[in-house]
Amino acid sequence: MALGLGHKRISRRLLLAGAFASMLPDLDVLAFRLGIPYAADWGHRGFSHSLLFALIVASVGAALARQLHASFKTAFGFLFISVASHGLLDALTNGGLGIALFWPVSSVRFFLPWHPIEVSPLAISRFFSLKGLAVLWSEFLWVWLPCFTLAIIASSFRRWRRSGS
Repeated sequence: MALGLGHKRISRRLLLAGAFASMLPDLDVLAFRLGIPYAADWGHRGFSHSLLFALIVASVGAALARQLHASFKTAFGFLFISVASHGLLDALTNGGLGIALFWPVSSVRFFLPWHPIEVSPLAISRFFSLKGLAVLWSEFLWVWLPCFTLAIIASSFRRWRRSGS
């Protein structure tokens, strides 16, 4: 997204904050160590994968907009999309219990109707296996390649508009 919008809109600091924020939801795997069940509201793919969590992270980031070298609106929007996209991408995986997208309004776990992305194993030891390679290929094919393609198109469109053509 930052490539498509350009460095004038998305500063390096905001880009790094967005990358960090996009990984925050998976810190919920620590719940396993605390004895919190997977299906619990505070378990894996629960609260931290909700739109409320994305709003909270985006609000904190927007409050730090000056330090991120961005406007309040840009910081909020970029960070909200960074965090919310994590949950939505998890809803495209072919495993797990779904995501609590609308928590606390609803604890129902959701999947999107299409599941092209291989679910990642939770154990690091199992990630370094053929299953892990299948996950990486799936994420490349269904996440990184489309995002990179859209970014190139948006960047090209920006350049075309700037050139006055």
